[in-house]
Amino acid sequence: MQKTAPDNLGAIIKEARENAKITVESLAEQLNITERYIYRIENEGKKPSFEVLYKLIRILSINPDAIFYPEKRLKNSK
Repeated sequence: MQKTAPDNLGAIIKEARENAKITVESLAEQLNITERYIYRIENEGKKPSFEVLYKLIRILSINPDAIFYPEKRLKNSK
């Protein structure tokens, strides 16, 4: 069964964090933000600041295209 691509920023970040086997606690510490802030990004649709988003992309090795061009990801997964 093929896994579907996450369809929003929070889902992309959560999937990348889980794939990297990084806990919310560890990620919050690395980003110097609260765990609650990460939960809000992942689960409640909170949009991170550019600074936090930049760090998330770098720490979690997220391909920026997955965030800024999600339609490319969907085309490539078919």
